[in-house]
Amino acid sequence: QVQLVESGGGLVQPGGSLRLTCAASGIIFSDYIMGWYRQAPGKQRDFVAMTTSSGRTNYADSVKGRFTISRDNAKKTVYLQMNSLTPDDTGDYYCRANSGVQFYWGQGTQVTVSS
Repeated sequence: QVQLVESGGGLVQPGGSLRLTCAASGIIFSDYIMGWYRQAPGKQRDFVAMTTSSGRTNYADSVKGRFTISRDNAKKTVYLQMNSLTPDDTGDYYCRANSGVQFYWGQGTQVTVSS
């Protein structure tokens, strides 16, 4: 059974930081491109960042220079370090595992940026 479990969300003030974690099980982690997506209230789910097994990364323009995605293949875990947060970063953050043939979503973790 495949599971992606996100954690690390919460309430943070503008300018603050959070680190999200996604722990995977039930997959050969190194076979998967791991990504983070977010969904703001009333909006569609959007791409945030991704990392390949070899560590190549890509980011949405809105988070470049502020967010950093990383992965630990041995721990089957992907991280999203989020700095300089703004209210526009508020939303539910989802982890996705994509092998090119199959993909899986986590249940999400909520991030609220507010003073």
